[in-house]
Amino acid sequence: MATNVRTSPKSMVLALACAAQFMVVLDVAIVNVALPSIQRDLGVSQSTLQWVVIAYGLMLGGFLLFGGRMADLLGRRRIFLTGLVLFSAASLLAGVAESAGLLIGARAFQGFGAALVAPAALSILAVNFTEGHERNRALGIFGAVGGTSASVGVIASGLLTDGPGWRWVFFINIPVGALLIALSLLFLVADRAERGTGRFDVAGAAAVTGGLLLLVYALNRGADYGWTSASTLLLFGAAVLMLAAFVRIEARSRSPLVPAAALKNRTLVAANLSAFFTFSAFFSFIFLGSLLMQQVLDYSPTKTGMSWLATSVTAFMASGLTGARLVAKFGVRRLLVTGLSLLAIGVLWLTRVPADASYVSDLLPAFLLAGVAIGLCAPSVQIGALSGVSDSETGLASGLVETMREVGGAAGVAAVSTVLVSQAGLNGFQNAFVVICIAGALGALTATVAFDRRARLADQPEPDPEPVTDVWPGDEGLVPIPVPAEEEVRGRQQITD
Repeated sequence: MATNVRTSPKSMVLALACAAQFMVVLDVAIVNVALPSIQRDLGVSQSTLQWVVIAYGLMLGGFLLFGGRMADLLGRRRIFLTGLVLFSAASLLAGVAESAGLLIGARAFQGFGAALVAPAALSILAVNFTEGHERNRALGIFGAVGGTSASVGVIASGLLTDGPGWRWVFFINIPVGALLIALSLLFLVADRAERGTGRFDVAGAAAVTGGLLLLVYALNRGADYGWTSASTLLLFGAAVLMLAAFVRIEARSRSPLVPAAALKNRTLVAANLSAFFTFSAFFSFIFLGSLLMQQVLDYSPTKTGMSWLATSVTAFMASGLTGARLVAKFGVRRLLVTGLSLLAIGVLWLTRVPADASYVSDLLPAFLLAGVAIGLCAPSVQIGALSGVSDSETGLASGLVETMREVGGAAGVAAVSTVLVSQAGLNGFQNAFVVICIAGALGALTATVAFDRRARLADQPEPDPEPVTDVWPGDEGLVPIPVPAEEEVRGRQQITD
């Protein structure tokens, strides 16, 4: 493989990847608390207001796989920088918007830029850190940032909305984006993907992007117009047809967007399924908890945001510990089962929340458990998704797991929104928390079954006195992976257990 990205300073690579991921995930949640202020200032109707949130998630979820594959084909640094420029420009446009149409268009533009940034950032990190203990520690920090970004977004939204105003939830991205662009040009060495001159599967990319866009839109529309309405069913049908067309195109393509061999990596598939349930439960928990505090408990935007600090802090601490020690000791499967179970237990606690709930006794236990849960799960799904993946396909693997995060989040929010629409008042919130609890339990069950508990790394025969290697059941037979230390071998042997 012809790439010199590994000469980039690893500490700076990690810092840039984490900062970019933080900004992308932050903007999923940062507008939530600001919505009432946006509605009042721009005169936006209730039905139109939701598109300020949906437009971003729609484009992000629809184009993540496309962005990941572009990183493999055109270069990770190039796609990373392109995404940052688009995201920053769209943030400026959103901040100065004087109409709902312009704001929604800018949010969609933001989402497309984010869909390029997120998989490229994860791919850059993956190829700069050696698989095993070194990469696990880096992904632990990366997962800590991603896992806390949503809750920090709610905090920032409350502070900015009550402070300089809702426009600053967008303006804040501009100096951050400019700094990331400058540092990336300075510290990230240009890379050239192995297949950079190969053919690009245009038909496959169009089919999967269109299918994902329709799927995410259908999930959002179903919550508002009913799951059995003609328009919702039509959207789901069109999404299924496009995704089925994608499968058929890939089977016949000489240069498929998603090589069939990638789907034979059981750890990759299991990690993506776990990502769906993890973020379905967690994003809907953030969404529902924020509404509960403002609509039932009468919290201010600032108080609502600060209430999530407990989740953010515990998530950050647990994520760092997961990548540094826990994955090597317990394995991805056990951590995902434990984390999703803790999340289900924490949410179960909220199914009995009273109308005069105390933060300390009624909310805080669930918020702390949720922080620990996402701290265990977020790094684990990324470590699993990138295990045994060649450098030339890290963008694809990154795009897949990021896509499952966004589609899972959209599905979770749509499900709890449906319950809230059908059942008003505190009872609706309590029943919606039951839905999240079920999602967490299903995720724990899926992780238990999907990962191969017998998977182990076996020693590769040594035909000559070369450095000792382990092998991983990769995309095309056995892929040798350098093993620098016995401790690192033990850590990787348990990665899927």
